[in-house]
Amino acid sequence: MGKIVSVANQKGGVGKTTTTINLAASIALAGKDILIIDTDPQCNSTSGVGIIKDEVIHGVYDIYTNGTDVFDLIVSTPYDHLFIVPSTIDILAVEIELINRVKREYVLSEALKSIKKRFEYIFIDCPPSLGLLTLNALTGSDSVLIPVQCEYYALEGLSMLIKTIDLVRNSFNPSLEIEGILLTMFDKRNTLSKQVSDEVRRYFGTKVFEEVIPRNVALGEAPGHGKPVMFYDIRSSGAQSYMSLAKEMLR
Repeated sequence: MGKIVSVANQKGGVGKTTTTINLAASIALAGKDILIIDTDPQCNSTSGVGIIKDEVIHGVYDIYTNGTDVFDLIVSTPYDHLFIVPSTIDILAVEIELINRVKREYVLSEALKSIKKRFEYIFIDCPPSLGLLTLNALTGSDSVLIPVQCEYYALEGLSMLIKTIDLVRNSFNPSLEIEGILLTMFDKRNTLSKQVSDEVRRYFGTKVFEEVIPRNVALGEAPGHGKPVMFYDIRSSGAQSYMSLAKEMLR
């Protein structure tokens, strides 16, 4: 039975998409079939694995509005064992279209039941908000991975997300767990990065991954080439960090 993991944080720019793409690709390198579900209207997970987003006709939007079977939406990427359900700009309309729908929080959860056994991991790239798309993702997930940027307001945003996770547990998905908190954009030369890291670890303890993701040029350049970073520059610190994170997660 596969595991469904939402990658979520309502703050933008913390590394959700970067983490989704590169963690999924790292585990796929181990020969395990991995699926990404791109629920972000920016479609960056879609383009980040080499899919030309302007050519995508059907995607996650069809699950919410047409009840399309997820199997019919899965697209192979150029990378072995890595698959994606792409996103389109249409997904912006989902929250409005679902507003009067009964059990609207369970649409994605119901859709994923048919494919859970097919993949070792299913990673859901969530939008930078706590709206219905993120709520659907959390309701349909076994766990949530939370990227946290090593900056001043990191803990403030994190506490809001933890409250949302508690709400989801109490109302929709009592088995939802925190997969782990991932420190991103860590700069070892920066005192603030160290302070934020220490504070997050002090507060959340073993829920924080040992591996941290550094600020790294290759991580910023790889999406422009439609590649996970390990297929762009495997020797980069970004690639090495995500492969180490994958090993930690698989353990």
